[in-house]
Amino acid sequence: MSLVQTRSEDVSVAVAAELTAVIVAVTNGQPRVLTIEKGQALPSGPFEASHRSLQAGLRSWVETQTRHPLGYVEQLYTFADADRKQGTIGRVVSVSYLGLTREAPAAAGWGAEWQPWYRFFPWEDVRGAGAALTEAMLAGPLLAWAESDPGTARDRLRRIAINFGLDGQRWNEEFVLQRYELLWEAGLVAEAGTGPGTAPGEAMRHDHRRILATGIARLRAKIKYRPVVFELMPEAFTLLQLQRTVEALGGRLLHKQNFRRLIDQQDLVEETGEVTTETGGRPAKLFRFRREVLAERQVAGTKLPLVRAV
Repeated sequence: MSLVQTRSEDVSVAVAAELTAVIVAVTNGQPRVLTIEKGQALPSGPFEASHRSLQAGLRSWVETQTRHPLGYVEQLYTFADADRKQGTIGRVVSVSYLGLTREAPAAAGWGAEWQPWYRFFPWEDVRGAGAALTEAMLAGPLLAWAESDPGTARDRLRRIAINFGLDGQRWNEEFVLQRYELLWEAGLVAEAGTGPGTAPGEAMRHDHRRILATGIARLRAKIKYRPVVFELMPEAFTLLQLQRTVEALGGRLLHKQNFRRLIDQQDLVEETGEVTTETGGRPAKLFRFRREVLAERQVAGTKLPLVRAV
């Protein structure tokens, strides 16, 4: 483990660097994240002297724990809270990364499994049942927590309304981390350490659910201005498959005609000349991503989640 000794007021503190991966795929219209320990943690491990770089160390740990090679990877965030990893001596700083791939079988040795990310954040999927969770299961406990402290009640109520789309506020799909941290602050998730947690959704070890929330928020924001969604698509796909993938990531439905009009305007895809009958209806055209568009336009945005169902 990489350790750095720091001294403050004659107290020596060991600081360890850890690498954590949020690896995302979309399979059958379901966003999924690669986990270890049967879904309790994200792939992670210490940054060691033998690692050529942080990213090389991350790739090494992911392949060791899951046998899944990484494709697109970008640095996500650095987490350095003093109590972020329970049961350790000193401080553990986590350098996290977001990776996009297509799902392939994971190794079983570390309990590696692909899990639906809505298993951990069911309220984030407002396409179906998740839309009712805030009103039915979260609003009451959150409002009770807000009103338990008259001195901060007004500010808490405002934050709850903005982050959870209550009292006429618009639901913002990018506020994933803010919503989770409000639930943590209110003691409604098990990771807060105040009990089993009454909010739905599976807990994860240490702060890995918080890291996952950060990854989901980053990806939801990024697909609005970069065509990274195509890293998750097969080589050939239908426009309906593309729309369903974007809807799965954003957790909300899109307007079909507006979506297709936007795809045409962006000039991001081209026909392959082939069709598929796997859609169950009449044959659908197959498309592929025009990778040369990245060279043609340095800022090639998809803006896909901005086109919503009416």
